[in-house]
Amino acid sequence: MSTYLPTLKQLQYLVALHEHGHFGRAADASFVSQSTLSAGIRELESLLGVTLVERSRRVVRFTALGNQVVDKAHRILREAEELADLVQAAGKPLAGQLRMSVIPTIAPFLLPRFLPRLRRERPDLELLLREETSHDAVESLQHGRVDCVLLALPFATGEVEMAHIGDDELYVAFPKDDPRDPPDFVPPSMIDEGRLLLLEDGHCLKDHALAACNRPEMRASATMIGTSLHTLVQMVDNDLGLTMLPKMAVDAGILDGTQVVARPLKSKTATREVALIWRKNSPRRADFELLAEELRAG
Repeated sequence: MSTYLPTLKQLQYLVALHEHGHFGRAADASFVSQSTLSAGIRELESLLGVTLVERSRRVVRFTALGNQVVDKAHRILREAEELADLVQAAGKPLAGQLRMSVIPTIAPFLLPRFLPRLRRERPDLELLLREETSHDAVESLQHGRVDCVLLALPFATGEVEMAHIGDDELYVAFPKDDPRDPPDFVPPSMIDEGRLLLLEDGHCLKDHALAACNRPEMRASATMIGTSLHTLVQMVDNDLGLTMLPKMAVDAGILDGTQVVARPLKSKTATREVALIWRKNSPRRADFELLAEELRAG
């Protein structure tokens, strides 16, 4: 039996290289030099006596065994982080470092009113934020890159625990003087699918909007082009189409400085659920529930 065990640092380097597919980017993400990261992975391969990564000038390619080792490394690193979390959870509640991903259709509208109060009331908490699409955020959670995710449901999250933060209505945004003269509540039948502008794939708001309208033809006709809600609002303001917006964005002033008109969508499913999720059986569950309370008070 081999007496050599990989170090957590070596496994972190290997996982970073697999995630970024490039030595330079992986080194940047690991806050080390490229030579340090490369040397760490070579040492890992040498001591294990196997090749995990095939290197060339342009391509980084993992061997079949390398991919298996990366999968195992993810689990080992997650267990190590949960061990640290277990110790930290025994101390002061909602203190220390906590990594949270937030989706782009929530982050700029909820966080500005939430973070200043959190800093005042929880000075011992170091909240590290990442803005990611729903798909990437859930993947980051499962791979242990973050501790919790603030996102909108429904969305496929896998086995997680969650806390409800609030419900957020969907609005339809029209250019000023739209000939349809939008009523106080806009029925889905009034939406011209050929002019509907939505966020590109990876954003759950696109799926929430299409599901709320319950018009299958929209999925094929709508233009999935926007990278942010602010971009979509500017497009609508320039009479390039119409879009869907969450109420929290409207309340936060996303339409300020524009002539866009927004009205609630008239649909039984015109609401998304804002929730905080974390890995099942996490030892920091009490911290996440406290954080959810802070978010609800937001």
